Amino acid sequence: MKIAVVGKGLIGSAAARHLAKTGADVTLIGPDEVPGDYADHPGSFASHYDEGRITRKNDRRPYFVRVSAAAIGRYAEIAAESGIEFFTEAGALLAGGPDYMSAVAAAREGIDISFEELDRVGIARLFPFLAIPEGFTGIYEPREAGHISPRRLVAAQTEAARRFGARIVPEEVIRVDEGRVITATQTIDADQVIVAAGGWTDSLLGREKKLEVYARTVTFHEIGPDEAHRLANMPTIVMESPDDIYILPPIRYADGKLWLKLGGDPEDVELHGKDAINDWFRTGGSAEIGDYLTTRICEVIPGLRFESRFHKPCVTTWSTDRIPEIRRLASRLIIAAAGNGSGAKCSDELGRMAAAIALEDTEVQP
Repeated sequence: MKIAVVGKGLIGSAAARHLAKTGADVTLIGPDEVPGDYADHPGSFASHYDEGRITRKNDRRPYFVRVSAAAIGRYAEIAAESGIEFFTEAGALLAGGPDYMSAVAAAREGIDISFEELDRVGIARLFPFLAIPEGFTGIYEPREAGHISPRRLVAAQTEAARRFGARIVPEEVIRVDEGRVITATQTIDADQVIVAAGGWTDSLLGREKKLEVYARTVTFHEIGPDEAHRLANMPTIVMESPDDIYILPPIRYADGKLWLKLGGDPEDVELHGKDAINDWFRTGGSAEIGDYLTTRICEVIPGLRFESRFHKPCVTTWSTDRIPEIRRLASRLIIAAAGNGSGAKCSDELGRMAAAIALEDTEVQP
């Protein structure tokens, strides 16, 4: 069976690996990473050009507990098959008020998760650099949790797929028809086509807008040696708040510096169509939200000392029911998109589900 996977991102590369392992004739299609100067790039972008995404099993949504547990269980397999490491077991802290934490407890029923329940005093004892609001408690996952490099995970999935026989086409897709993919230089025919193109999926499918794509800004703070020592045992952090704040510990980037990353927009700005999404990336993100995030990180980590900072754009893609859209659209066409703000850590399972639909001609649940 010939299967074309459109989108060399987190879900698409995962689908290609799972398919190639079965012996299917797989072609994975998508451009390589955009050069550093976004403003002059004429084509499309992606949000995985980064070194830090939170990974953990606990969540207030049962669906994401299941798919994350499945994906995390295969991290070592992916690294072994590709020779590329992408996971750092830094631990993960999830904190919130009583209703929030009750939802988290209900969502993990039936899933084996190693964690510690912490009251506010317990959080302060383990992580004295954090300011936790009154009334908050926490869940701390010390094992099989922390952060992944989405850039390296895509590289690992792609390399593993290649080793299992997949063909990699580093080109931008212009159009997708049922059983056919068209790039600037070639037409690729396939028995099945999986479209996993994130926020660009609706445009490639030529369908009316069904997915919601939101502009996001993330801010990075350069951490020096003394501050790195103070934050040495810092886990990834998700804290209940109106702006859905999340923080990653200092991570060393390609420039050799340690950067502490923070996200959580105070507003949702929806982007309509491929051109609007690409234009958003070219802007470099919102300086105003960058400033806001710096204020927030200094509230969560009082006395934070940073040597420089910058912000950058990304997008998140959402389905109307807030569950990834992984299903058959036609006899030879499958969609696998909408991580709903949580797709990186569980992308291997989302890709596996799309691959199973292509191979078994059926709907697959996690």
